[in-house]
Amino acid sequence: MDIGFIGLGEMGGAMASNALKAGHTVRVWNRSRDKTRALAAEGASVVDTPEQAFAGDAAFSMLADDHALRSVLVDGALLKHAPKNLVHVNMATISVALAIELAELHAQHGIAYVAAPVLGRPDVAAAGKLNILAAGASEAIDRVQPVLDALGQKTWRVGSEPQHANVLKLAANFMLASAIESFGEAAALVSGHGIESQTLLDVITNSLFPGPVYQGYGKMIAERRYEPALFKARLGLKDVRLAIAAGDAVNVPLPVASVVRDNLVDALAHGDGEKDFAVLGQVAARRAGQ
Repeated sequence: MDIGFIGLGEMGGAMASNALKAGHTVRVWNRSRDKTRALAAEGASVVDTPEQAFAGDAAFSMLADDHALRSVLVDGALLKHAPKNLVHVNMATISVALAIELAELHAQHGIAYVAAPVLGRPDVAAAGKLNILAAGASEAIDRVQPVLDALGQKTWRVGSEPQHANVLKLAANFMLASAIESFGEAAALVSGHGIESQTLLDVITNSLFPGPVYQGYGKMIAERRYEPALFKARLGLKDVRLAIAAGDAVNVPLPVASVVRDNLVDALAHGDGEKDFAVLGQVAARRAGQ
């Protein structure tokens, strides 16, 4: 396929690279042009404007947050100039409110829109093993499925309303944050009684809670190792806040999310926003005087 890709951070850059490796023609644009150099060496065409990326068969976006996406897509009137046969696939984690607005905006301009946020960190993206939550018109998803297959191990089709993919992504990240928080508190509990956190990790991951969350984030907490960050705490805070806002919109309280939000604010207040999400374990230990 002939695709464009905008937003080339750690996640977006890895995705664009995998699209190239799968044989797709890829045009790339990023606000910081230096992030396009590695992809250019792999065969990508670097373009000067987002409009040039929004051409061909499909355009993929992986911008950092609501503000970045709005500034490029909405404020820049990008859809006004996009070809009508284009499919836009937005893979970023954004608010449900913006997701609904974007679906309406694309419909107004006659542009097919697919929301496809992903489950997985940059290392998973680089391996092409993401889980992709895709929502939108089935024919639009069908058209971009060859690219999605290059980016992830599975595409979960979750309905025709694009914002539903974003709701599911926020729900998943809320659960992830809650798991990290609970392990951090549990680690502080056993440490307070003179038990090594590694012992807790070994028992839990080989009995009640096997799987990548505790094996990955729990290991970092047990080792008190929060750098290099695979998913930064400040980004985790953004997602938890978005989950709380999504709950507010439909009168669903998320009291655990509020606790996690406050502890992430604590991490940022101590200058740890660039550390890994697992730094919640450090917050729990600090509050326990450890």
